[in-house]
Amino acid sequence: QNWNDQEHLAFVQSHLLDMLELLLEPEQLSASSHSSCSSLVSFEAVSALSFLLEGTVSNSGTVRPLHELALGQPCHSHNGYSKVSRTFSLPKLESWLRSSLTANPLGMTVCLKAGKKLAWAQQVEGTTRRAKIACSARVVPEVSPMVIMSQVYRQTLAKSSDTLVRAHVRIHRCNESFIYLLSPLRSVTIEKCRNSTLVLGPVETSVHVQSCDNVKVIVVCHRLSLSSTTGCTFHTLTPTQPLILSGNQAISFAPFHTHYPMLEDHMAQVGLATLPNRWDSPMLVCRDSGDTGVFRLLPPSDFYTFVIPFEMEGDTTETPGGLPQEYQEALRQREQKVQAWQRMVKEAGLSRDQRKQFQTLVENKFYEWLVQTGNRQQLDSLVPPAVGSKQAAG
Repeated sequence: QNWNDQEHLAFVQSHLLDMLELLLEPEQLSASSHSSCSSLVSFEAVSALSFLLEGTVSNSGTVRPLHELALGQPCHSHNGYSKVSRTFSLPKLESWLRSSLTANPLGMTVCLKAGKKLAWAQQVEGTTRRAKIACSARVVPEVSPMVIMSQVYRQTLAKSSDTLVRAHVRIHRCNESFIYLLSPLRSVTIEKCRNSTLVLGPVETSVHVQSCDNVKVIVVCHRLSLSSTTGCTFHTLTPTQPLILSGNQAISFAPFHTHYPMLEDHMAQVGLATLPNRWDSPMLVCRDSGDTGVFRLLPPSDFYTFVIPFEMEGDTTETPGGLPQEYQEALRQREQKVQAWQRMVKEAGLSRDQRKQFQTLVENKFYEWLVQTGNRQQLDSLVPPAVGSKQAAG
């Protein structure tokens, strides 16, 4: 239940003593490797817990790490801290934590219930489910906002705005959709999505993709990690090796192959450059089958560039860093074939009626291809609501 903060709280509450016992020095444990009423927890151990726990004093609104809260004078009598030994009494520390723990007020549950509701998705005719999109920025303004997109179904969502800048983005259960988030982001989690394309602005920290099927992700990011994904394709520019965790099948990695006008400016804002680029050197962290068969590098013959169909102000006019030579060569050969085809049609000597008939035939075949591949939905959903594509882009 990754999206249920109450489940998180219940899990921590039920395993709190086990967590604290893991922090004890061996001499603080009994013969059965458990704690006793006299066990002491070092200040360094509580500092390590700050990686997992943080909070406020008297709802002050200032979020502070656990060890800073624990050192506060009003808390000493409750958590058993001794200035002399710089240790905490484990029973008192556990009791203090257990009585103080609450569900994450900055978490996904609160974001969906109390955050600002956003209406970004353009609904396609025939869809009945409504997307749940919310932002936590107004709940706790001083903390990096969380933006949640859940159940976006057969829709195109496109945004470039201050709402997204340095946001933690959670994309959940989106299906048959096209999502463009063209702003510098802090982190992105993509979970349980299917048959969708996601184009993301530069991500300062990590992109984690989990339990997704037939999803295409196009992103410049510091780190990419995957778990339990099937048939997904990743066009990335990243200075670190993509991490392949457990449960993945039929993964394709390809070079980053698109641009939008503000892309290089956004990359500079989050400290990402074009080199080094290790998109083609994934690391198998969990070897399910003992070999590299879970992924491939996309063959150049299957490679096409991707056009972001929105107007924006900015200076970027081509893919940052360019394309690897073999992929650039594949595009060049394909362009030569198109030019040869156009030349053949031009030199065929068709009459006016024949040209009209030929054009109708080509358009019909193209329409059939759009329907068969599902690309008709993408084109239909890009029709702007009479104001122009600039509004669709945000």
